[in-house]
Amino acid sequence: MRYLGLSALAVSIATLLSCSANSPKLAPEASAYARLQTIPAADPAKFGNVRDYKSWRNPYVIIRKDGVGLLDLANNEQRLLKVEELPDALARLSPSAWPYGRVVAVAEDSVRSPGDDVLIRKNRGIVAGTLESLHILVNWVPSA
Repeated sequence: MRYLGLSALAVSIATLLSCSANSPKLAPEASAYARLQTIPAADPAKFGNVRDYKSWRNPYVIIRKDGVGLLDLANNEQRLLKVEELPDALARLSPSAWPYGRVVAVAEDSVRSPGDDVLIRKNRGIVAGTLESLHILVNWVPSA
């Protein structure tokens, strides 16, 4: 009887170990997605009247030819990121950085050289698709 109990225990442990060893790890995007979903949905009543984006209080993204800039509103500096780093960077922001809910302001870099338009257009498409997949509303800001 004792042998049967130990055998059953060994089989249970082996099964658990094999399941956990074969289970897929969560991709960084998935964990970023999960963290971002804890932010309430965008509330247009809180930001619908914003006309001067110097008073914008949610995340602000600038699409550049070489990636994206995540604007630090406290000191008006851009943190340069690769496009694929954007979800995790947004997910790492404090919940207090999202007073309007899950919405970001997005603008294109206004400083351009010949040939930059193609790269900016490509990054704009990737950013738009990424934010949509994260259920983040995009508030497009006209480039100055």
